[in-house]
Amino acid sequence: MTTATHPRNVPGLTGTFVRLKLSLLRNGLRQSAGRRAAYLASVVVTLLGAALLLLGLLALRGSTHAATVTVLALAVLAVGWAVMPLFFPSGDETLDATRLVMLPLRPRPLVRALLVASLVGIGPLFTLCLAAGSAVAVGRGVAGLLTGIVAVPLALVLCVALARAVASANIRLLTSRKGRDLAVLSGLLIAVGAQVVNFGAQRLSTPGGLSKLDPAAEILRWIPPSASIGAVDSMSRGSYGTGLAQLALCGAALALVVGFWGRSLTRLMTSPDGSTLQAAEPSRNRGRAHGLSRLLPAGRTGTVMERSLRYVWRDPKTKAAWVTSLAIGLIVPLFNALQGTGSVYFACFASGMLGILMYNQFGQDTSAFWMVAMTISSPRDAYVELRARALALTLLTLPYAAFVVVVTTAVLGDWGRLAEVLGLSFALLGAMLSTGAWASARFPYSIPQEGYKNVAPGQAGLAWISIFGGMVGAALLCAPVIALSIWLHVRGARDALWVLLPVGACYGYGITVAGLRLAAPRVAGRLPEILAAVSRG
Repeated sequence: MTTATHPRNVPGLTGTFVRLKLSLLRNGLRQSAGRRAAYLASVVVTLLGAALLLLGLLALRGSTHAATVTVLALAVLAVGWAVMPLFFPSGDETLDATRLVMLPLRPRPLVRALLVASLVGIGPLFTLCLAAGSAVAVGRGVAGLLTGIVAVPLALVLCVALARAVASANIRLLTSRKGRDLAVLSGLLIAVGAQVVNFGAQRLSTPGGLSKLDPAAEILRWIPPSASIGAVDSMSRGSYGTGLAQLALCGAALALVVGFWGRSLTRLMTSPDGSTLQAAEPSRNRGRAHGLSRLLPAGRTGTVMERSLRYVWRDPKTKAAWVTSLAIGLIVPLFNALQGTGSVYFACFASGMLGILMYNQFGQDTSAFWMVAMTISSPRDAYVELRARALALTLLTLPYAAFVVVVTTAVLGDWGRLAEVLGLSFALLGAMLSTGAWASARFPYSIPQEGYKNVAPGQAGLAWISIFGGMVGAALLCAPVIALSIWLHVRGARDALWVLLPVGACYGYGITVAGLRLAAPRVAGRLPEILAAVSRG
């Protein structure tokens, strides 16, 4: 006869999940010394950053703009909590609730256990330091202190619950191929965010810059979790009704987020996924297969162009490189122009960023390059292959580079240099295509399909030589057009600067063709070496 276990002797679900979280962390660190070193380094950097942030917030105490800075800082942190699970789903194994589907767990206890377990980690510690420092910076008197005791944990729990709710609602996407595409595009978010932060910091460094944030802070102090810090500030100033209303908003928001999270978990753990549904559905894309082909040249050129364009749309690494280059190529000249410190010549940065995409053309094929290699039996075949890839790239980069030049010129109002900068931009793009074709043949390297690395281990030197060596070569190739521009400026012949447009366009075309013809024999003669290099990852 079996003896039933008394309910009080059954280990609690919350404690079990906390121990599970600690076990996952401990076992992950045991996998390799490199992982331990990376984790310890991240802990040190986070703790150092949290300490400096806490000191900075304490220094704000008594400042006129303390409430504005703290409210905005907590709002930015909350956005980070909501967005990061979408881009880094593999950073925490416990984010994937589908691993718990087969366990007899009810949603409410599961939500409570997952929420408590989520408070264990570096992110919650950093958030706690920020929230506590913000409360101390704006809190004054007994009312402010008591409100801060409630507001700080409320803000922390709300941020963590928000991240969990977003992850649970999108876990099917995050574990699919589209989710991996989204994770790869996280580099674009970081790059664009860095430019936005840089632009904002420069604007705020001007006299009275922080006062420009007051209107935004007045709105955000009513939006959770920033409303928790707004409540501390309101209570400190004697606005007890306002403070209580802001705390009530945070409590209501937490209840809504937790409720949404619970419903998402219920749906996730009870509804069928793609593995249990019939996969034999009629393709919605039928009929689109030949739509792109009709717009491209016939023969090998059109086939290679279509393949390259499909890589841009379907391959995660290629898509990420394109989107990043397109975004940064516009952001850098445009932001500098908006700050009033830029030059119209910064528009050539777009051609440089887009021209880099020509480098390591065969690396994006990975091991599938052997099918391409089977069709190359002569330098003529290699030339047609390279030319088609360059045409596919030019089809997108040429109009975009011109667009960036026109937009930058319009912002600066320097229309007299439009033709000159267009010519320089076209010449630079041609030089990048030329050196990119040669570097693809001489220094190919593999691009791993999984993870966030863009170079296979042991091939970083090849990547550096290929890209930076090619960029130096492109700068040298552009020297004649640049010299012509300088000479016309020195002579004061501003009315003749328009000649740089046709000269730059023709020079860019000629140097591209020359680079393709020089690279073609090397490709045809090094097919085994190229195949071995690009298949390594």
